[in-house]
Amino acid sequence: MTSSTLTRSATRRVLPALLLLLTVFGPISMDLYLPALPALSTELDAVTSVAQLTVTSCLIGLALGQLIAGPLSDRYGRRGILIVGIIAYVATSALCALSPSVELLIVARLVQGLAGGVGIVIAQAAGRDIYSGGALVRFYGRLTVVGGFAAIVGPLLGGVLNTFTDWRGLFVFLAVIGAGILALTLLAFDETLPAEERTRGGFIRTLTDFRTLLSDRVFFGAILNQGFLYAALFAYLSGATFVLQEIYGLSPLGYALAFGANSAGFMVFGYLSGRASERWSTRRVLAVGGGLAGLGALGLLACGLIDLPLWVVLVSLFLLASGVAVSSPPSTTLALVRYPQIAGTSSSLLGMVRFGFGAVAAPLVGIAGAASILPLGLVTIVAVALAVLAQFFLIRTTDH
Repeated sequence: MTSSTLTRSATRRVLPALLLLLTVFGPISMDLYLPALPALSTELDAVTSVAQLTVTSCLIGLALGQLIAGPLSDRYGRRGILIVGIIAYVATSALCALSPSVELLIVARLVQGLAGGVGIVIAQAAGRDIYSGGALVRFYGRLTVVGGFAAIVGPLLGGVLNTFTDWRGLFVFLAVIGAGILALTLLAFDETLPAEERTRGGFIRTLTDFRTLLSDRVFFGAILNQGFLYAALFAYLSGATFVLQEIYGLSPLGYALAFGANSAGFMVFGYLSGRASERWSTRRVLAVGGGLAGLGALGLLACGLIDLPLWVVLVSLFLLASGVAVSSPPSTTLALVRYPQIAGTSSSLLGMVRFGFGAVAAPLVGIAGAASILPLGLVTIVAVALAVLAQFFLIRTTDH
């Protein structure tokens, strides 16, 4: 066996782990600094709703970044687009750390999100390039669970880091992580989309592909289901930091520990969802996920209407996150396995809807400032209800 063959073999073994890592750093960018959000608001003299726009702008960037990078990677290949995205991510993370005003931070977060979205969409599309059949379904399950887990564990890690550094230091940490991922990408990411399999036709071809995907009832139902569930998830991530710290008096570390339970729940229920999908119908797994998320949202709404203890809030957040974890693998599989020839484009639409809906929902939980949990309860219950409607009325499948 030649040296080059050994190198390619080693790279092939490392690539799946790198793809999972690429899925992680976009969501972590969104919420690593959430435990420091109250302190950021004070330092930059910003009201709660304006400070939360730094979350919203990153979500918008993550959505648009995927929408742009997916079709570009179908046309020009995965590797070059990915490297440009990671370099931009490192630069904008450093700019976030240096921002002297909340206005500049909002803009920098938008561009950071654009760059972070590239990693998410390339990971999903590259997975479709190298896997097929059952291996592909299992890969999407892992990718979905790890990406969602990153969104949950981000505040936990941020809370721990926040005991040693301020919010600016958290963005420096993200820049360092981005530089490490860039080094790994240069070493381990070989092009996964051969030139002869790339799309042709430019912008018109992209619009045609979008129309094809959105006219597919199953695809449309799957991305709507995910969009509304992620709206509930990101509303929770955006609002819970103020609810738990300002209303219930938790310290940043206490807030992070509270999220630790949700991190464990997300991983366990995501794993169980993958196993259940092998035995149950997709519709049944989605119904379980929607039910768990609905119970969590109802609990948050009750906490907003009645003075209930902290444990009720924590259980409700746990159920909400677990419901999203159960629903994500089957919905992602439905959306991404149907059109392998345009994997980047279909992945970009799924990501755009997930993070775009989240961007709309996140600032709504701050309309009452840090004084009430009711907006969080209202946003999550409406979002989960719409996700369930999308599931039952648009996803016509029982055995996928």
